Amino acid sequence: MPNGLKNITGVLLFILWPALSWSIPPDSIQNTDTNHTAYSPNYRARLIGVSVTAGALYAGSMAGLYHLWYAGYPQSSFHFFNDCNEWMLMDKAGHVTSSYWVGRIGYESLRWSGVENKKAIWYGGTWGLIYLTTVEIFDGFSAEWGFSGCDMAANVLGTGLFIGQQLLWDRQPLTIKFSTHSTEYAGYRPDLLGENFIQQLLKDYNGQTYWLSLNLASLMPKNSRFPKWLNFSFGYGADGMLGATSNPTEYLGEPLPYFERYSQYYLSLDIDPTKIKTNNETVRFLLNMIGFIKLPFPALEFNRVDKLRWHWMYF
Repeated sequence: MPNGLKNITGVLLFILWPALSWSIPPDSIQNTDTNHTAYSPNYRARLIGVSVTAGALYAGSMAGLYHLWYAGYPQSSFHFFNDCNEWMLMDKAGHVTSSYWVGRIGYESLRWSGVENKKAIWYGGTWGLIYLTTVEIFDGFSAEWGFSGCDMAANVLGTGLFIGQQLLWDRQPLTIKFSTHSTEYAGYRPDLLGENFIQQLLKDYNGQTYWLSLNLASLMPKNSRFPKWLNFSFGYGADGMLGATSNPTEYLGEPLPYFERYSQYYLSLDIDPTKIKTNNETVRFLLNMIGFIKLPFPALEFNRVDKLRWHWMYF
């Protein structure tokens, strides 16, 4: 599947995460009474609501995706496709991020519904993997693409990162985050990298950065004075890409400039907005809504072209 649509779960995330943040108080998951599980009337109603909503979103989005996209392309027998060398692994980082966050939404939704903790980890934590596997199966029957083993490996990695941390620590010290900015490259290939900002948000991998954001306070004793909202972030990006595996020399008959393709590595600070205490529901909603976004901070970049590069503010 082309870049952009590969990260379709990112769109789902923007829809689901704010709604979940609004409805679930920060401490309600940890304080769920395990003696009153999803079988009690109150929790049963929640579980039914979550199950119906998740099922409807899954079925509706898959039906829409198939009819709006796949039905317009030739179909074939199921086959595999090797795209491991495309986009310098940026699309794979998108798969890891999507599977992680949809799994996290699944877990927190089921815990809010009264489902026992370990069941919620395994059932809810695999929501992203199930969703993205369905997309890969669609790819497998499309003559234009195919089932990608590397995409599936990325999906499993994101799901495993969430489930593993939840089983080990019952929390998420390491969170995957996302940031993006406009680049000059979309102007040269608007068909591939996006014709407007919204399209570029999903399609222009040159402007995207994926972060592993570590909350040290969550690994320290509860009486530690280390700021609970402060994170250390390690980012990965790539630059100079006008094509999936290599850059074309022309577009619509016009010559394109030469751009060197290279990876970028970042060190930065970050804020975990979910650790900021507030009794105001509107403020809490806004803070939780941006929980998966890496906030702007100074950053140190390393790449093989510029070596070390300092950004006074990077997003």
